[in-house]
Amino acid sequence: MANSGQKVVLITGCSSGIGLRIAVTLAKDEKKRYHVIATMRDLKKKDKLLEAAGDTYGKTLMLLPLDVCSDESVKQCINNVKDRHIDILINNAGVGLLGPVESISIEEMKRVFETNFFGVVRMIKEVMPDMKKRRSGHIVVMSSVMGLQGVVFNDVYTASKFAMEGFCESMAVQLMKFNIRLSMIEPGPVHTEFETKMMEDVAKMEYPGVDADTVRYFKDVYLPSSIDIFEAMGQTPEDIAKCTKKVIESNSPRFRNLTNSLYTPIVALKYADETGGLSVNTFYNLLFNFGPLMHITMSILKCLTCSCLRRRTVSPN
Repeated sequence: MANSGQKVVLITGCSSGIGLRIAVTLAKDEKKRYHVIATMRDLKKKDKLLEAAGDTYGKTLMLLPLDVCSDESVKQCINNVKDRHIDILINNAGVGLLGPVESISIEEMKRVFETNFFGVVRMIKEVMPDMKKRRSGHIVVMSSVMGLQGVVFNDVYTASKFAMEGFCESMAVQLMKFNIRLSMIEPGPVHTEFETKMMEDVAKMEYPGVDADTVRYFKDVYLPSSIDIFEAMGQTPEDIAKCTKKVIESNSPRFRNLTNSLYTPIVALKYADETGGLSVNTFYNLLFNFGPLMHITMSILKCLTCSCLRRRTVSPN
């Protein structure tokens, strides 16, 4: 139970990665300003979180089961919070999907949207009425730079993030009238066990039904380039957790928060040309015409750029 003066923070998707680090970072706040409710679909996967949380468990951190794909689970989780009072909701739960779109079934696509988009919508719908009554609250959504700029072979994942960005941009206007803030956290590549395993798995797949050229472009062109970018520009879950903490502690939190300054020029390409040709042609040339040069550039960037810049997070204030 939260102590007087503590803000109640509910976080989705805390069994590993970014969600785990955000939960632990807030639970270990030196001033003990937060009562963290860390949630996950399967509480059997709680061991990593409890190990990282240490003695904060049972004090500034508690666990609740939550499946963001289930209306009943979402309602039951919020009902288990005292007075349904949540000051800060952090929507972190998400799934990825990578590969040639011809090889991806419609059911797989729906599963991505069920978590990445409708899961967020369910959570916001459940906490928003109480926040409106109190005229206070902060909703944080873990988006992605891919919610701003499309990335080849990430078509479905990108679409789910674009949908979430549009939904939240619309909601933010209404929520301001009720003194409720909505903030998007937009990381680029992040080093997590999930990302590593996904990259390894897709490299081994055969992709029946996809033409040979597309499979070759995916395996021999896209994947090596993606690995180069991850190694040169990737952040850690700790970096994203620190950024999120800064956002929720800001007196005037921004709506959009890119966590990696190296991605600002990439996103800017899209808005520099209203026809869209500049960004599309740039990414095409980088991937298919200047692949070797891009590899060399990423290798130099990895060597020359200090970790403090590569992992630089936003400073809302």
